[in-house]
Amino acid sequence: MIKKVISTPGFWRSVLSFGVVFSFLFIVVKWVIEGFKIEFFYAITNPYLFVLGLFLGGFIYGFLVTFGKFRAKIIKKKL
Repeated sequence: MIKKVISTPGFWRSVLSFGVVFSFLFIVVKWVIEGFKIEFFYAITNPYLFVLGLFLGGFIYGFLVTFGKFRAKIIKKKL
């Protein structure tokens, strides 16, 4: 089932789009929590690690959400 889901056309594009949206919203929410202070962006101690974490978290979130969505669509088609 996993191979069928990940080989569905549009799956990886959807993973990428969900990941980017998740990363953007994560940064905005953290910025809101900090009170819209510009120092939020300068307070990041290791920006490379922060960006890597954003990409990794976005990929995991996007993969899980998209996998569930496409799996449900395939199962619904079978019935």
